[in-house]
Amino acid sequence: MSGKRYTEEFKIEAVHQVTDRGYKIGEVSDRLGVTSKSLRDWITKYGDTGSPKASSHY
Repeated sequence: MSGKRYTEEFKIEAVHQVTDRGYKIGEVSDRLGVTSKSLRDWITKYGDTGSPKASSHY
């Protein structure tokens, strides 16, 4: 596990590639070099709104 941190803007853009542009999670995660699990977590956190959901703070 690399422990690499990504900016919120990077995560939101990755989410938009799946939610708005219709790319598959596997395609986006491979292209961006992140795990599919991370991308799924970001989708859960940011969803379609592009901003963090209040209940998702850790």
